[in-house]
Amino acid sequence: MMSAAENDVKALLRAGFEALTRGDIPRASDCCQRALAIRPDVPQAHFLVGLTALEANQRETAFQAFGSVTRLDPANAAAWAHLARLFMGEGLVVRADAALAEAKKAGSRDPMVLDLMGSVYSLMGEYGLAAECFESAVSLRPDHPPFLLNLANNLVYFGETDAAVEILEKIVRIQPDSPQAHWSLSGARKASDDTHITVMARLVLAQSNPRARAFYYYAIGKELEDLGRWDDAFEAFVRGAGERRKTVEYDESAESAMFDYLAGTFTESWLASKGKGHEDESPIFVLGQPRTGTTLIDRIISAHSQVHSAGELQQLGLAIRRLSDYRDPKRFSVGFFEAARDIPAHRIGQVYLDTTKRVRGGAPRFIDKLPQNYLMIPIILAAMPRAKIVHLTRDPVDACFSSFKQLFADAYLHSYDLGEMARHHIRYRRLMSTWRERFGERFLDISYEETVSDLEPNARRLIDFLGLDWEPACLAFHEQATAVSTASAVQVREPAHTRSVGRWRRYSAQLEPMIRELAAAGLHSPVD
Repeated sequence: MMSAAENDVKALLRAGFEALTRGDIPRASDCCQRALAIRPDVPQAHFLVGLTALEANQRETAFQAFGSVTRLDPANAAAWAHLARLFMGEGLVVRADAALAEAKKAGSRDPMVLDLMGSVYSLMGEYGLAAECFESAVSLRPDHPPFLLNLANNLVYFGETDAAVEILEKIVRIQPDSPQAHWSLSGARKASDDTHITVMARLVLAQSNPRARAFYYYAIGKELEDLGRWDDAFEAFVRGAGERRKTVEYDESAESAMFDYLAGTFTESWLASKGKGHEDESPIFVLGQPRTGTTLIDRIISAHSQVHSAGELQQLGLAIRRLSDYRDPKRFSVGFFEAARDIPAHRIGQVYLDTTKRVRGGAPRFIDKLPQNYLMIPIILAAMPRAKIVHLTRDPVDACFSSFKQLFADAYLHSYDLGEMARHHIRYRRLMSTWRERFGERFLDISYEETVSDLEPNARRLIDFLGLDWEPACLAFHEQATAVSTASAVQVREPAHTRSVGRWRRYSAQLEPMIRELAAAGLHSPVD
């Protein structure tokens, strides 16, 4: 028979989980603290603390809570899976992998745990292992839309778009108002008529959540483009961007100050003062603005037998945060680069290389394709002087518009307003000019337009810069079976093409304010 204390703990935990489901964080927190005051050794109470901390974005508390669960109940697969996700957020891939191993050893058949494990494997770039987890979760709960959506997105990464479309269509049958599923569906296939557009146009009117409305408007815009209805497509993109802009905090003045700080701080003399960096020559950094061909270049390089694509890694920034104990949640800021400035270069290189071991694959070289690493070119040169850096260039108007019409996850917050997008691009181009003046012989500029127009000489120049022997497979990059998890996942399964070159001209009238701003900075001329 349960004691009165045990009954009280059980009631408090039940109330706490119910409060968390309602989004009542204070009530959930109060319940678990009261339960722990009665019985501090109850794993479920610590687990509730962890879930509540995640909802409140209190990562340290979540780490401690899930750690307590695994000490009290070493076979708790859910706690290990949550720890793995938290470790990935800190760039601790080896520890995340160890936590996943413990979760797997526990042999859980809980689909929520399996789905979470799949999400962590995806973050690690282990899309095959992720697929196994997602498939297991779906087999246990075949009609649960979140599990189906993760499986469908995984299939898209592997180029299995027909299978993905089938699952996405199932999701919207089960749950018609599924903004992200509709958005994924629009990206996975080309619209042949306006049937899906009509459905989404009705659904968006019933939505009050701006993030959900953004998914619908971007999906509508994409399908209108498929049908060649350019004016209507642009209007949808503007509406989507407006909704998404409501949900992000973009401080343009802070970004401008950061770019000024970078140009003023990371000089040739700064680099000369940093001493010897790490001598490992395995990293290849492919960087620039998003939607400028970084995935294309990544695929060309990774078609080489000596190179593995590790995806868009956060490890460089996380290495700086760990070494400086910098905790501001903003990914990049003046404070972040102030912290980076005085860290010994060799230590940054060592931590970066240590924390990327698990995701580098078995080839001698690996690609880190995080576009925003252009901000850190001097730091890369100091920390890993033998690393190779490839910078993508693209027509400014095409680059800006391509970002504007793309719904990103939690990056590129400048891309939801045409004026902010243009001014950001101007700052980026000026910074790259500064880096080129100071360190231009240390990295390769490669043009998106030139590469898609004449693939072989540009691919050969690229491979030669990397110090690799030429392999014909680099021209057949689109035949690779490996996964691609970026917005270009569908496009890079095709041979190089020029369909996206000059696409902005379809929208020249609507883009005129942005074009004027770029032209005033010398980045566009009337004859372009």
